[in-house]
Amino acid sequence: MFNLKSCVLRIVLAVFFLAPVALSGCQLKSKALPSVEQWRPLTLSFHGPDTSERADENPFTDYRLWVRFTHKESEKIVRGFYAADGDAAQTSAGEGNVWQVRFSPDKPGSWHYEAFLYTGDNVAITQDLNAGTQIELARASGHFSVTRAAAQAPGFYRAGRLHTQGRYYKTEGNDKYWLKGGTNSPENLLAFKDFDQTYRTNQQNRDGEAASGTQIHHFEPHARDWQAGDPAWKANKGKNLVGLMNYLADMGMNSAYFLTLNLQGDGKDVWPFIEPTIYDRFDVSKLEQWNIVFTHMQSLGIALHIVLQETENERLLDNGDTGPLRQLYLQELIARFGHHPGLIWNLGEENGPAEFSPDAQTDQQRIAMANFIKDADPYKHPVIIHTHSTPESKNEILTPLLGLTALDGLSFQVNHREQVNDEIRKWLNKSFSHKQPWAITMDEIGEWMDGAKTDEVDPTHDSLRRHALWGTILAGGAGVEWYFGAHQDHNDLTAEDLRSRHNLWRQTKIALDFFRQHTRFWEMQPMHQLQRESELYGSAEPGHRYVLYLMQDAPVSLTLPDKQNYTLAWFDPVEGGQLINHPELLTGGTITLPSAPSDKDWVALIEKSE
Repeated sequence: MFNLKSCVLRIVLAVFFLAPVALSGCQLKSKALPSVEQWRPLTLSFHGPDTSERADENPFTDYRLWVRFTHKESEKIVRGFYAADGDAAQTSAGEGNVWQVRFSPDKPGSWHYEAFLYTGDNVAITQDLNAGTQIELARASGHFSVTRAAAQAPGFYRAGRLHTQGRYYKTEGNDKYWLKGGTNSPENLLAFKDFDQTYRTNQQNRDGEAASGTQIHHFEPHARDWQAGDPAWKANKGKNLVGLMNYLADMGMNSAYFLTLNLQGDGKDVWPFIEPTIYDRFDVSKLEQWNIVFTHMQSLGIALHIVLQETENERLLDNGDTGPLRQLYLQELIARFGHHPGLIWNLGEENGPAEFSPDAQTDQQRIAMANFIKDADPYKHPVIIHTHSTPESKNEILTPLLGLTALDGLSFQVNHREQVNDEIRKWLNKSFSHKQPWAITMDEIGEWMDGAKTDEVDPTHDSLRRHALWGTILAGGAGVEWYFGAHQDHNDLTAEDLRSRHNLWRQTKIALDFFRQHTRFWEMQPMHQLQRESELYGSAEPGHRYVLYLMQDAPVSLTLPDKQNYTLAWFDPVEGGQLINHPELLTGGTITLPSAPSDKDWVALIEKSE
């Protein structure tokens, strides 16, 4: 019997809480769903064939659900996915008849949807949307309205979808430039004890990688960071990882880097499949549990930096080609997670050949993979690539990618931190010269064995702050993530407590806040002709604003446009706080900067006097 009250409740749960509700069973005459907010994910469920992850007829390859969402100004074709019983995160089900699609609307107004389910041999990886035999779906079409994001909406549900504009990221909802600050470690973040069927396949480590040990992540130190009302699954599972994300957000961080496939790599403990040796069947409950964490990250304003493979397994699928297995892998991730507005696709960690990993993808394979992702993703999230550490490897691997329209940026690895500023400026210039500017972020700082040491070992993080943090942003880079090194406590594979770098998060937030509050960083260009007797970095809006990072108190000469006066203020990059105003105006021309307040690192902010 049709129950209107029950049906409306089920729809509300589906729309606002991503509850896996079969809306096809709700016989509303209006065929209308409740209104949803812009950027908030809408989940639609449909009853299809009763099958399982291990059925003879593979539900991942031999079925394809796709949904057309139309608006007067837009149309999006969004792939769906097999969802087992529709509640697999809580039940760990691997069988059922529920198929789902998730959609993140970018435009307010009226939307219409129409769903299509097809079956046939490998129909999921054909390019023809209408290939195969169509299966009739109940309630396959309907409509809903979208309201503008509420002023109090959290995280990316207020800011909107992340994209690149020139050399920076920007959020579409509020039209603001976005500087990244976050964690690059542990790279095997998803090797977490509370995710279904998650374990380490072996503990062998090569020289040059972090030792993984025998235990996957528990993140017990972050149990205290979980708050009442935060998500979990199966009553109490997931709280420690959710708490870790709360801690990062509390420290002002907005990005987390993690692998979704590290078989044959360093950790050997993260994969989306039902088994580590089966690549065409996916673990529905594990992926739904991942999505609970991802959704919470979005509400905290933490971007998903999804790294699709590792240097050691670049050729695991289709020998590196974007063939059937790689296409299926990418399509499943896009279908299940592409609705998240704050998301970046990374082609792979240390992508390309290296002495320790020579069996790598080719230039053509990298290009094909980037093009496929950009074409398959209805939201056109940024696509980037993680580099090797040396200038020589960058020249070899990145040069053929210059001008590639599907590639939006670089996830930089640099072995010597003193080279960061020069290397970022070099590759920004190269990308601009090919009329396809890249957003470059400093994500893995070397040397590989050190990275970002713990506060106990390096309490002030002077070299990281100077060269990797301020050196990146003043070069025109779009932000940083911190890699924990291979030979450290709480290293790149074993990190359990992110408070081990508490001082580093604090200094990162100080830098990000400075640029957001006191500059138009997206309009600034690095300064190349500073005369100096000490190390410094600089960036400027010529004639308007200049930012200099001084690493010790020594004379600094610079030329300011004539016939204009300027104010000078000092900023403490270690402790933050208020600007310290210099009492006198500076006059344009070639000048020597007045002495800083003390003999330590200072930032000079010079601005045109109104």
